Amino acid sequence: LRRRGRRGSKMAANMSNVEDIRSRVLLGEFGVKNVHTTDFPGNYPGYDDTWDMQRFQKNFTMDIVDLDENCMEFDMVGIDAAIANAFRRILLAEVPTMAVEKVFIYNNTSIIQDEVLAHRLGLIPIKADPRLFEYRNSGEDAGSEIDTIQLQLKVKCSRNPRASKDSSDPQELYLNHMVYSGDMKWMPIGNQADVFADANIGPVHDDILIAQLRPGQELDIIMHCVKGIGKDHAKFSPVATASYRLLPEITLLEPIEGEKAERLKRCFSRGVIHLEELNGKKVAMVVNSRLDTCSREVLRHDDLKNLVKLGRVRDHFIFTVESTGVLPPEVLVTEAIKVLMTKCQRFLNELDNTDME
Repeated sequence: LRRRGRRGSKMAANMSNVEDIRSRVLLGEFGVKNVHTTDFPGNYPGYDDTWDMQRFQKNFTMDIVDLDENCMEFDMVGIDAAIANAFRRILLAEVPTMAVEKVFIYNNTSIIQDEVLAHRLGLIPIKADPRLFEYRNSGEDAGSEIDTIQLQLKVKCSRNPRASKDSSDPQELYLNHMVYSGDMKWMPIGNQADVFADANIGPVHDDILIAQLRPGQELDIIMHCVKGIGKDHAKFSPVATASYRLLPEITLLEPIEGEKAERLKRCFSRGVIHLEELNGKKVAMVVNSRLDTCSREVLRHDDLKNLVKLGRVRDHFIFTVESTGVLPPEVLVTEAIKVLMTKCQRFLNELDNTDME
């Protein structure tokens, strides 16, 4: 009976270790373990890791945690890191937007060189729905209403006749000496004035500083905005950042009380560990491991490091998407999913064509 009990406990321990290797990234004192996916078919005896659509649909979930005008945080659970990373890269580089592509400078007497000025204009986010426009053909120099947005920047600096003689403040001495993105005005092409009457096309932010002028200096510029993707140039990227992290997991291996519990709480980010009163003693409890930054500070304490197990859930991705303001973040996520679906369909079509040949 004792032997059977030992075998049973040993098998349970082995199963636990295998499950950790399969589904957890473990944070150790001197390194990170189990960083690679290993749950492929046949790798673990007794586990059926063959692909199954019903199992995937049952396990896969997407939950929106936080959403505002420009930022979105959501959980994507039940997928491999390769798919999550493909989704992140599509958000960065393959969701199209509109941006300044051609800059026609008719007059620039400011101290900023034409090339630098054109580069600054190109990086200003333009609020226009790219889904309503077509890609411009590479051979076309002149744009049309279906593929081009035209903006004008025309500003001339002059002295303020009402400024006091003793003033040295440029804000008071000069008129139009600060050129902002709000000075870029939309010039409709063809029937755009009717089609986009309610679109309010123009820069996302009106307070981006473009140049500073002095009396007599002026800018007279026409800009053409076209549809493009971040893979071609960073100015077309629709996100300021798109990143993910794995869900942290903190397991207390035995009760931690008193002064140890106080120190344990200080080892983690605020809100991760909570102290509860039990039988007159303060006992540490993990209440929200999601808030942890995985600093591994607890591993510096010799009397605490063996009482805590730190890990990350391998298939639970916490995505953070911050839009530049061109499109709402939830729209960007939807468009990224469409791009990924298009890629998959193209791959399947290529396989079908290969089989036919």
